[in-house]
Amino acid sequence: MTSAATLPTRPLGTTGPQVSALGLGCMGMSALYGQADRTESIATIHAALDAGVTLLDTGDFYGMGHNELLINEALRTAPATARERALTSVKFGALRTVEGGFTGYDGRPAAVKNFAAYSLQRLGTDHIDIYRIARVDPDVPVEETVGAIAELVEAGHVRHIGLSEVGAGTLRRAAAVAPIADLQIEYSLVSRGIEDEILPAARELGIGITAYGVLSRGLISGHFSRDRALAPGDFRSMSPRFQGDNLHRNLDLVERLRKVAEEKGVTVAQTAIAWVLAQGDDIVPLIGARRRDRLAEALGALDVTLRAEDLAAIEAAVPAGAAAGERYPAAQMAHLDSER
Repeated sequence: MTSAATLPTRPLGTTGPQVSALGLGCMGMSALYGQADRTESIATIHAALDAGVTLLDTGDFYGMGHNELLINEALRTAPATARERALTSVKFGALRTVEGGFTGYDGRPAAVKNFAAYSLQRLGTDHIDIYRIARVDPDVPVEETVGAIAELVEAGHVRHIGLSEVGAGTLRRAAAVAPIADLQIEYSLVSRGIEDEILPAARELGIGITAYGVLSRGLISGHFSRDRALAPGDFRSMSPRFQGDNLHRNLDLVERLRKVAEEKGVTVAQTAIAWVLAQGDDIVPLIGARRRDRLAEALGALDVTLRAEDLAAIEAAVPAGAAAGERYPAAQMAHLDSER
C-alpha cells in the first residue's frame, strides 16, 4: 500500500496542531445541499487523505450523526498511513428536531460532555482533535462552555479547543480561560467581515483561522449558473445571496473574477481559494468538495501563486462588500456572535 502524499502545512494558531494547508469540510456529504452519493463521498475523503489532506471538519448535527458515521467508515477503510495522519475537527451544540429543524444551541458544561461522548462513539475514536461549539449559547457564558472543553482536554478526550463564529470580544473572553487553537468562521472574497476586528484579535491572541465558505457555498466557484434548479432540502434555496436579483448581481461578480482567472490560466474556484490562502499563513481554508473532481480542482489552488498585481486585479473584480445579500437568512444571522 502506497503512503499518502504530502501537502504544505500550516499551524492552527500557536497552540494547535500542524495541518494540511487545505482542509476538507464534510458537511455537504450529509446535509444542507440535497442528496449526496455515499460511495462518492467516501471515495472523496479517501482521495483527500491520499493527496495529503489531514484536516477533516464535521459537526455532530450534520445529518444528525450521519456525517460522523460517514467519516468513521471512510477512516476505517483508508490506508493506515493516511488514517493515522487524519485530524478531526468537530462542532457541537446545535439542537435539532426529528424533521431536521434547528431549535437553538446548548453550551452547558453537562451538555458539552454529553455531545462529546456521542461523537467519540460515532467517530469510533478515543479523542477528538479540535472541538468547538458551533454557535455560542446566549444563555451560557462562553467561559463555562470553554471550561467544559478544557476538562475534556485534561481527561484526554479532546486535544485542542476551537471556536466558531464568535466576535472579537468573545474570542478574548474564551482565550482567557484556556488556549484556543483556532476560530472557524466564514471568510471569502464575498464574506470579508472578519477583517475589521475579528482577524486582528485572533492574530493578537495567536489563534488560527479555519475559513469555511471560501467558495460561498458554490456561488463563486464558477460552476453555479443563473438558471440552476436546486434540489429539495438545499440550504441555498433559502440563502439571500442565491435569491432573485441578488443572485444575478453576485454572478456578475463571478464573471468579472472569471476574466482574472482565465488570464492566469486557472479556474474561478482555484482563484477564489488561492486568494484566501494568500491572506496569511495562519488561515486554513476548508473546501467543501463532495466529489473527487471538485476536490482535485480545489487542491490545484495550492499551485497558484498570486502576485501583487494578481491580488489587485482580484480585489478590483470583487471589491470588499460587493456581494448582494446576507450570508445567512435573518433567523440564522441572529445566532452569529460574530455579527454583533
